[in-house]
Amino acid sequence: MANRDSGFNPDLALAHKFPETRYTYNERDVAIYALGVGACGSDAVDSDELKFVYHENGQQFVQVLPTFSALFSLGSLTKGLNLPSFQYDPRLLLHGQQYIEIYKPFPSSASLINKVGLAGLQDKGKAAILEVETKSYNEESGELLCMNRTTAFLRGAGGFSNSSQPFSYKNYPSNQVSTVKIPKSQPFAVHEERTQPSQALLYRLSGDYNPLHSDPELAKLAGFQRPILHGLCTLGFAVRAVIKCICKGDAFALKTISGRFLLHVFPGETLITEMWLDGLRVIFQTKVKERDRAVLSGYVDIRGLASSL
Repeated sequence: MANRDSGFNPDLALAHKFPETRYTYNERDVAIYALGVGACGSDAVDSDELKFVYHENGQQFVQVLPTFSALFSLGSLTKGLNLPSFQYDPRLLLHGQQYIEIYKPFPSSASLINKVGLAGLQDKGKAAILEVETKSYNEESGELLCMNRTTAFLRGAGGFSNSSQPFSYKNYPSNQVSTVKIPKSQPFAVHEERTQPSQALLYRLSGDYNPLHSDPELAKLAGFQRPILHGLCTLGFAVRAVIKCICKGDAFALKTISGRFLLHVFPGETLITEMWLDGLRVIFQTKVKERDRAVLSGYVDIRGLASSL
């Protein structure tokens, strides 16, 4: 295994101090992101979504979709995966899960300070699971805006345990771990939306330039017939469906977002997001219509239900 050969020491990884990073964005970035995850894609004057891309009805600022916060950890991940003596092939990296806690509404433009830490590390033999936690603070006010936890499945990077017991480390409360069980009952709401053939090319402008999502030859080398959609883009589509169908367009209602990536999506495919209510939790599952396969599952915790539900 690569990391056993490299002399990787998990104890040194746990002691590793990650550098702080800065993430700066403006209203143009917010609007490009919203378009990248399909806002106003089927209706350019959608009354629930125009506010994410335009100063609708004289509003002073463009509103920020809550999944925009997943971008805050992009710069952190570049450095966050750089653990001492830890070797992996970036082409074999799979985004496994994304967990987000939102504490404050996001300003339409800001400079953020990201504090990064190792939240989890597991040896799966032929692979390793790495979890990086990023807490994002408004540089001007010092307020903690959100926390991201990104789980990466690194094929070929396991086998570094020095005993018969596989190495496993998690540094977060157990109540933040919630396995989603998709109900067998009929969903409370269903939202269907087709992605555009150019969806990945638009979404990548928000900062994720992994060529797996744009380069046909590299996609084939990775085992796909053509470039695939970013997992976080699919998550953006699903959470938009929750905001539209459950929260009546109120993006500020979301507190927690958790998504588990199950399968790839090809740009141009149709996403069907099914939603179930469990108190103030919305359980969701997103399927690709053309292949009838589940590609994403997760939940969203909200602050309250719209009175019309």
